[in-house]
Amino acid sequence: MRVLVAMSGGVDSSVAAALLIDQGHEVVGATMKLWGGVSDSGCCSVADVADARRVADRLGIDHHTFDFTEYFEAAVVDPYVSAHAEGRTPNPCAECNRHLKFRRFLDRARRLGFDAIATGHHAKVVRDAAGVPHLARGQDRKKDQSYVLAMLGAEQLERTLLPVGDYDKSEIRAIAQRLLLPTAAKADSQEVCFIARHGSAAGRQRFLEQRIALHPGRVLDQRSGEHLGDVAAVELVTIGQRRGLGLRGGLAGEDGAARRYALGVDVATRTVVVGEEAELATRFWPLSQWTSLDGSLPLGAVIEAQASAHGRPRRGVLEAGGVRLEEPARRVAPGQLVACYVGDEVVASGVVTAVPAGPRADA
Repeated sequence: MRVLVAMSGGVDSSVAAALLIDQGHEVVGATMKLWGGVSDSGCCSVADVADARRVADRLGIDHHTFDFTEYFEAAVVDPYVSAHAEGRTPNPCAECNRHLKFRRFLDRARRLGFDAIATGHHAKVVRDAAGVPHLARGQDRKKDQSYVLAMLGAEQLERTLLPVGDYDKSEIRAIAQRLLLPTAAKADSQEVCFIARHGSAAGRQRFLEQRIALHPGRVLDQRSGEHLGDVAAVELVTIGQRRGLGLRGGLAGEDGAARRYALGVDVATRTVVVGEEAELATRFWPLSQWTSLDGSLPLGAVIEAQASAHGRPRRGVLEAGGVRLEEPARRVAPGQLVACYVGDEVVASGVVTAVPAGPRADA
């Protein structure tokens, strides 16, 4: 099988290429150049392209670079900025997978005559009795990345290989060391690649204020409506946030006072509503922009819903409008992805929609 491996310049995709070569596939490496500005950091940066090329040389395979910067700007960066302007909390890594790795990159591979693509994600493609591919959790639960791939359908999974999903991360590093790959000891990428290195809040603010106007906002108490403080930029506040809310002395949890958390963000009125942690609780996560393996939703299914890459799965029932949880859990910020599992397999995913700041009737 001819396989085009998306080599990010990290150890996982490096070993993915090595494993496929060992399995007898005809392997070619390719790195997507996505971002090259002054905030050039994270995965797929200029330095990572060089690392991927060095690994390809070591493995004796061809390596190509695909310049997807214009498409990345339109499909990932612009929506990221727009989401903040509207008071939502985007998930750019999931959107990069949706639009770049498993759409643009996959389309390029098809046009070049490859049978499949492969990435270094810690997840698995498994097949049911009918041979239909399903996405499942990787062997290493601490590194499992099925969450950020939860939007993939059968058509994409049919042409996708995830060879490192059957290994623990320690085994991946050991393989890289044995093969003397240049990326064997390279640290994992943790940050948004187009934000300043280390992805600090200050870096995010600098990035956004160059693209949109940021507005100061009032912080109001959920119950009394009292004006408790001010934030420098309402567009930077997310649901569940505790720090950086500009609360007056004693209201941020010091001196034994109850800590306050952001319960709602309204960019139009430039207000942030805060309350105690218990007021974040809900038994319903409202979702839209559904995706599933075949386009249909298994409504009524008992599932486990996960709202972040390594978040705790929450048992619930899948409904057309979202997930009804068995037990109360924290609200999830609008714009975030929720992956729904049955056992280890992803059955659907959706994006959180906005909810009123006050307690829900079904909370």
